[in-house]
Amino acid sequence: MGNRFPAQDRFADGAQFIDGRLRPGTSGRTHAVVDPATGDELLTYELAGEADVDAAVAAARAAFPGWAGATPGERSDALHRFAAVLAERAAEFAAAESLQCGKPIKLSTEFDVPGTVDNAAFFAGAARHLEGASAGEYSGDHTSYVRREPIGVVGSIAPWNYPLQMAAWKILPAVAAGNTIVLKPSELTPFTSLMFAQAAQEAGIPDGVINIVNGAGADAGERLVGHPDVVMTSFTGSTAVGKRVAEIATATVKRLHLELGGKAPFLVFDDADLEAAVQGAVAGALINTGQDCTAATRAYVQRPLYDAFVSAVAALMETVRLGDPFAPSTDMGPLISYAHRDRVAGIVDRARGYARVVTGGAAPDGAGLADGAYYRPTLVVDAAQDSEIVQSEIFGPVLVVLPFDSDDEGIRLANDTPYGLAASVWSRDVYRTGRATREIKAGCVWVNDHIPIISEMPHGGYKASGYGKDMSAYSFEEYTQVKHVMYDNTAVARKDWHRTIFGDRL
Repeated sequence: MGNRFPAQDRFADGAQFIDGRLRPGTSGRTHAVVDPATGDELLTYELAGEADVDAAVAAARAAFPGWAGATPGERSDALHRFAAVLAERAAEFAAAESLQCGKPIKLSTEFDVPGTVDNAAFFAGAARHLEGASAGEYSGDHTSYVRREPIGVVGSIAPWNYPLQMAAWKILPAVAAGNTIVLKPSELTPFTSLMFAQAAQEAGIPDGVINIVNGAGADAGERLVGHPDVVMTSFTGSTAVGKRVAEIATATVKRLHLELGGKAPFLVFDDADLEAAVQGAVAGALINTGQDCTAATRAYVQRPLYDAFVSAVAALMETVRLGDPFAPSTDMGPLISYAHRDRVAGIVDRARGYARVVTGGAAPDGAGLADGAYYRPTLVVDAAQDSEIVQSEIFGPVLVVLPFDSDDEGIRLANDTPYGLAASVWSRDVYRTGRATREIKAGCVWVNDHIPIISEMPHGGYKASGYGKDMSAYSFEEYTQVKHVMYDNTAVARKDWHRTIFGDRL
């Protein structure tokens, strides 16, 4: 293993990108970015403090009139150039993402980076298609139409599991709609967000439109959310932190978009293609080492298929190859940190008191893995529906499988957590799947697949998984102000309705 991306050289000027240039933070504290596959320190940088957030917001506010005043075509052209720059730098982005996150290079190369390029290309087109109601004489005496206007400076916070894609999900719809933005990524994974902003600058997006502050949530994050010049906050992360973000944002009456935790059910009916369900469950549970808010975490399998499903999933999990994230053959990398690995292990270890671990449930002891934050793919059965491992978000490579009997029971169990971000149903029966997609309370329900996302469709949850949408044209609902404009067509000074205020009908 080793440093495949020259972070020390690339960010020698600092890990804050404000008004078009890199600069050091001013909090007085430093943070070491650690390769989770080896424990090696990759970059030590100065964290952003409140003064850095203020400077970034000021830069975004100064850039807003010019960017908001650009035509949709001009913004579209800039985003098309941006997508081209991202595509040209694909290998560099993939290397940086795998290094800071520990994710397999094949995942970064085939999923994270191309998904981000596609997202940029999508929003380049979407910038020219802001929809609204058609103009018309709805009152009879007036012509009404709808304007969509940018809202101002957006302050967004992104997590560490998909740093590049989350930067894109936050930044692209905001700037496509004519807003400017300050993004605070996780301080654990600063590299690709900074590179993303630099690529935008190279594509001709003006300085100040996109700003990045890398700091701790308690100071830089809270200052950003509470800043009086920030008109909207978009946050992706845990439900617990999302509640705190909502408290701060509410105090200044900000627009708020929350994409929070998940505990996705994987519902397998007795007529499902068993092989497809097994393959889908292992892939859906282990993508990004399970550090995905839409990962398959709870498999409910109708009893006739239950034993065969458990056996086949365990066998397939045992073939998954852990190793150097930069090795082409590696299937699964480490968790993001040793602390997070220990948290995942703690949940599994506590489950041994009330459930059975079929496979996994421990850190690997193979050569080259002992120094990293690795954890084996883990399958758990015989847990109760109300147990911690079924109800709580684990965010690791752990799948729990439970049986059910009737369709009613399966759908009820699928809905029986506080979360509602994503789900999947597996059946050959269109009426069964149709019912399940209607009755499962989740923002996305896949049928006979689990995990794929596309730029054209919205992503966001129900219940404790938050509200609002990333991606798709629906995201413009978050990032634009809808204004009704109404023209009088009569040229009559005294309107008939005036008599309700003064005088009689004429």
